[in-house]
Amino acid sequence: MLIPATVLTGFLGSGKTTLLKRVLSEAHGQKIAIIENEFGEENIDNDILVTETGEQIIQMSNGCVCCTIREDLRTTLRDLAAKKRSGELDFDRVVIETTGLADPGPVAQTFFMDDEVAESYLLDSILTLVDAVHAQTQLNDRQEARRQVGFADQIFISKTDLVSSADLGALQHRLTHMNPRAPQKSVHFGEVALSEVFDLKGFNLNAKLEIDPEFLAESEAHAHHDHEHKKGHDHDHGPDCNHPSHAHDHQHDHSGHHHHYDDDVKSFVFKSKRPFDPAKLEDFLGAIVNIYGPKMLRYKGVLFMKGTDKKVIFQGVHQLMGSDLGPVWGREEPRMNKMVFIGIDLPRDIFLQGLEQCLV
Repeated sequence: MLIPATVLTGFLGSGKTTLLKRVLSEAHGQKIAIIENEFGEENIDNDILVTETGEQIIQMSNGCVCCTIREDLRTTLRDLAAKKRSGELDFDRVVIETTGLADPGPVAQTFFMDDEVAESYLLDSILTLVDAVHAQTQLNDRQEARRQVGFADQIFISKTDLVSSADLGALQHRLTHMNPRAPQKSVHFGEVALSEVFDLKGFNLNAKLEIDPEFLAESEAHAHHDHEHKKGHDHDHGPDCNHPSHAHDHQHDHSGHHHHYDDDVKSFVFKSKRPFDPAKLEDFLGAIVNIYGPKMLRYKGVLFMKGTDKKVIFQGVHQLMGSDLGPVWGREEPRMNKMVFIGIDLPRDIFLQGLEQCLV
């Protein structure tokens, strides 16, 4: 049995520790090992740990295990797995809490690149906490914050009670453009159901690719006249913002949210009803991952391939890409390609034209 692992990331002060405490204190009959990337001022040992010891791994009063990373994440994960196998430690899953400014990419890659880690663990998902009060500023100023949003499988927005509904709407809209894959949920003081934290299967190669249909419609509308607007201002973001949350007229113009929408972390979608030529697609994806891999945060697709009746599921993180045969296309189901790419300043035109040329 592989040990499920969850990566918890988020802006400084967004409430990661509160969420963790909440998860740990819920009587759920699960034993969780927590790996902290650093011990900050406000860390979870304050009130749940039995003792303050100099050890790296500490057993908590509720049966959970906590360890600080003083070494490499790989070493810690291997140690924990070995101790679980030998019966020295008992836990069901691992949560890795990263520092406020960490890039989740290398953490995610550890689960695929290190054979020992890959044989013991299953990376379940990356959860990102966003602080509604400071998010716009943090997203403007810190690329790490934007990357955390781009990597997320699930976004939790904290402190929503402290901002107006107009500001929250603008933030949600911005987050959707950066990452349309991740569902967004407001959390109050870390109160969140465990079913929304664990076993989300964000890294599973599953045949589901949920993207906000409104986002798709908007992307398509803008894809056609992309070339007309090269005034240093990407119109992906629907200047007319017709989201329900934006029915508040021009209020948000004063707070300047609109002008900040040209984030370097962006997403775009490719759709086509024509099948891909497998050899051409493999060559093209291999080439773009080679060139743009470090800037490609997350990408995923459900593909309609020539020569198979099954869906082909593919996804990747940075340079690591994997694909798998999924279920057979349903009888009534329209066969089509649907792919989403999330990355930093990715050349949308090159990707879309290249993919177009891989179609049969």
